[in-house]
Amino acid sequence: MTKDSPENLPDTTKPSEVYLSMLNDVIELMEASRRKASRSINSIMTATYWEIGRRIVEFEQSGESRAEYGKQLISRLAHDLSARFGRGFKKTNLFQMRSFYLTYSNVLQTLSEHSGTEEIFQTVSGKFPLPWSHYVQLLSVKSNEARDFYEAQALQGGWSVRQLRRQISTQFYERTLLSRNKAAMLEKGTQSLPSDTISPEEEIKDPFVLEFLALKDEYSESDLEEALIQHIESFLLELGQDFAFLGRQRRLRIGDQWFRVDLVFFHRRLRCLVIIDLKLGEFSHADVGQMHLYLNYAREHWTLEEENPPVGLILCNRKDEAVAHYALAGLPNKVMAAEYQTTLPDEKLLAEELERTRKRIENRSLEE
Repeated sequence: MTKDSPENLPDTTKPSEVYLSMLNDVIELMEASRRKASRSINSIMTATYWEIGRRIVEFEQSGESRAEYGKQLISRLAHDLSARFGRGFKKTNLFQMRSFYLTYSNVLQTLSEHSGTEEIFQTVSGKFPLPWSHYVQLLSVKSNEARDFYEAQALQGGWSVRQLRRQISTQFYERTLLSRNKAAMLEKGTQSLPSDTISPEEEIKDPFVLEFLALKDEYSESDLEEALIQHIESFLLELGQDFAFLGRQRRLRIGDQWFRVDLVFFHRRLRCLVIIDLKLGEFSHADVGQMHLYLNYAREHWTLEEENPPVGLILCNRKDEAVAHYALAGLPNKVMAAEYQTTLPDEKLLAEELERTRKRIENRSLEE
C-alpha cells in the first residue's frame, strides 16, 4: 500500500472549515495567477503591435508617398507573415497595428534604432496599461477627447472590454458631457452589468491572446451544446456522401468583434460551404441576420473561385421544440435557391433529429 493510495488520502466527503479555507485560498491563487498571466501576455502583445505599426509607418515614409503603395506593402507583409506565423496577420490586422501606432505615436518620443527587443518591450509596454482588446475598441473612437476619456475611465474603473464596448456604443462620453450632474454620470458609469464580467478562463482564452500565441481555441460553452454539435456532425455525415466535414468552432473576425461558427461542411454535389450555427434558445430574426453576416464573410474569405455561394443552417433548440432554418436569401437567383432547397436535407428532418438528441442527452444525464 502506497502513501498516496485511497486508504491514506484525507476524507473529503464532509470537508472541514479548514479544508474549505485552504481550497478557497488555492482557487483565489489560481485566478489571480491567470489574470496576471493574461495581463503579462497582453502587455507584450500591445507593445509588439505598436512596434510593428511603427515599422510599417517608417517603411512607408521612406518609400513612395502614395496610398496605393501603402496598400501594396500591407498586402505583401500580410502574405509573408501569415506564411510564417499563421493567424493574426491579415491585412485588416496590420492596418489596425498601423492605425494604433499613428494614434499613439506621441506615447514614446524617442527609441534608438539600436534598441534590443527586450528594451523595446520594457519601454513600450510600460506606456500601455490596458489590454490590446481595449485599444482595438478605442481605435473605433474618432474624437481624441472622447478616446482619452474612455481610456482614462477604463483604466480608473477597471472596465472589462465588454464594458468598454458597451459604453462606447451607448455614447457614454457624449451623454456625460450633456449631463447636468456629471459626477453622478461618472459614478453610474463605473457600475458594471453581469454581462460585463469576464472570468480568468475567458481572459486566457481571449481570441487575441490565442491568436498572438498561435494557440487553437477548441472549447465549447456547455456540455449540452458540445454534445449536440458532435451528434449533428455525425448525423450529417451519415446521411450520405454529400457532406465533407471541414471544421468545428471555427473562429472569424468581423470588424473589431470575434465570432465562432459551430460547424463548417462542404457539400460535394452543390459545391458550396455549409455554415451551421447552433442556438440553445428560441429562434429569432436576429439569428438570421447573424447568419447572413457569417455567410458574407465566408463568401469573401473562405469560398474558392470555382465554388458556389455558401449556405447557412441555423439550428435552434429549446425545451419544447427544435427549429432548423436554411438561410438562402443571399443566393444570386431563385433557381439556385430551389436547387439548394431540394438537395439539402429537409429542415423538418434536422429539427426532429435535434430534438431527439437533446432528449436523449438530458435523459442520460438524469440517469447518471
